[in-house]
Amino acid sequence: MSDDQSSTDPKTKKKGDFIKAVLLGIVLLGAGGGGTYAAFASGLLGQHAEKAEDMQPKLVLKGMEDPFPYADDGKDKDKVEIVHGTGGSKYRTAYYNFGEEFTSNLADGSALIQISLAASTHHDGRVLMWLHEHETALRSRVLVELASTDEAELMGVAGKQQLQKRLAAAINQVLEEREGFGGVANVYFRSLIIQ
Repeated sequence: MSDDQSSTDPKTKKKGDFIKAVLLGIVLLGAGGGGTYAAFASGLLGQHAEKAEDMQPKLVLKGMEDPFPYADDGKDKDKVEIVHGTGGSKYRTAYYNFGEEFTSNLADGSALIQISLAASTHHDGRVLMWLHEHETALRSRVLVELASTDEAELMGVAGKQQLQKRLAAAINQVLEEREGFGGVANVYFRSLIIQ
């Protein structure tokens, strides 16, 4: 058989094409497997969902150490050990005091409201850090809520409690927009004056 005949032989050509296809498939599988391994090893795949969950603030049980302690006054609050009671919530409550008072006209335009606020959380110190970090945006949102409140709504206890719920929801919404997590359980009036 001559060389010209073997190169044009259909059986030999089919065999060569088949071997090439198999080798190409093996190379592509190897490259895909190597790429997948590299993605897992670098954290691009697999553990990404776990990492996102780990970034969310966690509830802190009473008596447990906060993994993200926050001291808003710059002093070390851990010098005095807090002793929690056995009743109530099983989670500890941490508070953030807004630095300045909020002053706004009420919705009907004839009255003025001035309040001092504190927000509480059962989550770790990241929520307190975020309250501090985004205080400007939070102040703006609280002022909008106050300006949309009628004086008559605030004359009774139920109206004041309803305002607390609205303010907590507004603060959580701002935190969710900026950090992906709210975490504020309640808002408390440190002072409230309507004139």
